Amino acid sequence: MLKIRLQRTGRINSPSYRVIVTEHARGPKTGNFLEVVGTYDPKTKARKLDADRIKYWISVGAQPSATMHNMLISAGITTGKKINVLPTMVVAPTPVEEPKAEEQKVIAPADEVVATEMPADTEVVAEKAE
Repeated sequence: MLKIRLQRTGRINSPSYRVIVTEHARGPKTGNFLEVVGTYDPKTKARKLDADRIKYWISVGAQPSATMHNMLISAGITTGKKINVLPTMVVAPTPVEEPKAEEQKVIAPADEVVATEMPADTEVVAEKAE
């Protein structure tokens, strides 16, 4: 499958890109591309795109990358909806707290509960240990 994608060129901290048509399995840095169909400079936002050649390659079956798809829509070469190319934010799952041991006790029905009472004549005396 053919891809229309960006190939980075330029120095460190001074990027510029070529818009190339290449096989999707080949990396963009290999230099094995079929045709250069434009350029893009992100610092000045200048882009030169050969609209006729891009339309030809799309008609032949080439698929633009997500970034190129958005760029082609902005330039008016193709129509459609833009694709969100930013990574999705993944929220870390909150740990589920297990119920405490006291909460896990099963309360017996009222019929089985036997109340133990102390006789009224018994005195409870607290003695101090010396």
